Amino acid sequence: MYERILLPVDESTSSSAVLHHASELAHWDDAEIRLLFVADTTRDSVTVVGNDVVDALEREGESVVDEAAETLQNLGVDYSTDVVQGNPAPTIVEYAEEYDYDLVVMPTRGRKGISRQLRGSVTEKVVRLSDRPVLTARMKPDEELTFPYERILIPTDGSRSAKRATSHGLALAAELDATVHVLSVVDDSALGFDVRSMLSGEESERGANEAISKVVEEANERGVTKLAETIEHGSPSEAIREYVEGNDIHAVVMGATGRSGVDRILLGSVAEQTVRSAPVPVITVSPGEE
Repeated sequence: MYERILLPVDESTSSSAVLHHASELAHWDDAEIRLLFVADTTRDSVTVVGNDVVDALEREGESVVDEAAETLQNLGVDYSTDVVQGNPAPTIVEYAEEYDYDLVVMPTRGRKGISRQLRGSVTEKVVRLSDRPVLTARMKPDEELTFPYERILIPTDGSRSAKRATSHGLALAAELDATVHVLSVVDDSALGFDVRSMLSGEESERGANEAISKVVEEANERGVTKLAETIEHGSPSEAIREYVEGNDIHAVVMGATGRSGVDRILLGSVAEQTVRSAPVPVITVSPGEE
């Protein structure tokens, strides 16, 4: 599934769990990893060294990719490196598209202070913009990322993005012989107690059941038989996180956006909130073109 993996890096990546996790994916699928450093052209980085005018960020990038490459070499992974200039998030997205990468691997936490916040925003922008699947993983030293995945969670709302994510998640589960947990969350937090709200709640419950049924149907077609089905009520991002923690989930595969209109914006934020908070890798999949 992932023969070509793009891994954007910064100075925190060489010792991070996400680099080792990407190497495990590469070993599993006999893949090559491209280490990419984007010298941020929105920052003033030109300086003078001796009599030469140089780009300090490009120099930093060369050092960063070399350090990460040393780790991959020690892990026995095929890799290549590149340092480019540009606005980080769109540059990463365009690079993945232009060179036809199967997966983009992004850390959700990098540098400290303001830089860490900027790094987080770059990751979320890549999740939002990328037409390629994006694997995000929290970079905490006290947490381990598990691979191969034995339990994969697929949250669904029945949207086009969720359907594409379902196909991706089921294909991954079939390759790994993993158990698939299918979750649909009825967000009834905004509903009142009048008849109109009750009918809306019943419609949401019915929609959740239909969304799960479609995932189960496709799973059966793909020969994925180890399934668990659940409907929860409440905040979608909180329900997803609690389900991950309560069921020892190893990875989440979900749509980067949800339904059209206002719901798409709300459900898009669910993906971003899950990326920020989930203690396991999250693979987000865009809805693709109409």
